[in-house]
Amino acid sequence: MRVVVTGATGNVGTSLVRALVDDPRVEMVVGVARRLPGSQPRGTEWHALDVGTDDLAPAMRGADAVVHLAWAIQPSRDMSRLWRTNVLGTARVAEAAVAAGVGALIHASSVGVYSPGPKDRLVDESWPRQGTPTSFYAVHKAECERRLDALERHEPGLRVVRVRPGLTFKREAASGIRRLFTGPLLPSPLVRPSRLPAVPDIPRLRFQAVHTADVAEGYRLLVAGEAAGAFNLAADPVLDPEALAEALEARRVPVPTRVGRALVDLSWHMRLQPSPPGWLDMAVSVPLMDWSRARDELGWTPRRTSVEALRELLEGMADGAGADTPPLSPGTGGPARLRELAGGVGSRELG
Repeated sequence: MRVVVTGATGNVGTSLVRALVDDPRVEMVVGVARRLPGSQPRGTEWHALDVGTDDLAPAMRGADAVVHLAWAIQPSRDMSRLWRTNVLGTARVAEAAVAAGVGALIHASSVGVYSPGPKDRLVDESWPRQGTPTSFYAVHKAECERRLDALERHEPGLRVVRVRPGLTFKREAASGIRRLFTGPLLPSPLVRPSRLPAVPDIPRLRFQAVHTADVAEGYRLLVAGEAAGAFNLAADPVLDPEALAEALEARRVPVPTRVGRALVDLSWHMRLQPSPPGWLDMAVSVPLMDWSRARDELGWTPRRTSVEALRELLEGMADGAGADTPPLSPGTGGPARLRELAGGVGSRELG
């Protein structure tokens, strides 16, 4: 089996490449990324391609399956560039896969695709998929799924899968996630568990997380199997302010949603951090997911809890952990994080 992985140098991509090269059914993993990694595992070949602009046909030749992970979160101040990579890039990957006669297209969707929903019960994959209107991330994920729906109708021979994980963490992704979401001004030692003084207790701030290696295993099972449709992936427990405070040995500080949103909005507009307030809107809006379909149909069960995944990420942030790929390398931000500051936080794509 020959498997193409776009976004192969990112958080999930690096774990998935490792999982696939260890699977005896996979003869070759074709990694696609804008910038190539510092080292290339056995059983892989690499193509330096931008899914939004470059010819993807060379990477697709002879492929049995394509796992599309490539996605842009920054620069958060350039919506046209994000649309080109996320929505048009997904369409271009799908078109190239169909043209090459690929049998399966497995797309990285997200919990963010879901319309606002309950925080006191779990919903399955049939929940409406309109996203959170104020979040570009959610809007892009929802638009990509709509386009995949149309693709399925026109290409009944193509197996299309949508993977919808919760927040996805591992230690090696710490530097990359810090650059994407918190920016260069956050002191790394402050995020170490037991050193965080407090966590915000915002109404409806209840979310799910899962370890990256467990998500990668879900993708591997889907590549090797025959399942189609959508699959939620998450781990227990649900993370709410009480669980976060206990896990991180911090106290809870009540924060009204409107105050929290105003602070995020102000700090983003002041270029103090790279995340617009739509991220908070999405966090308090999306429902909690039932992942029993993945368990029952794929045999997938997370090996780590959500708390373990979160603590691993925070320890990695405190230690400046990363990996030898541009999106995950601690050195991508430059000495003293100067590259992140240049031009304004959230104005450049790093990695």
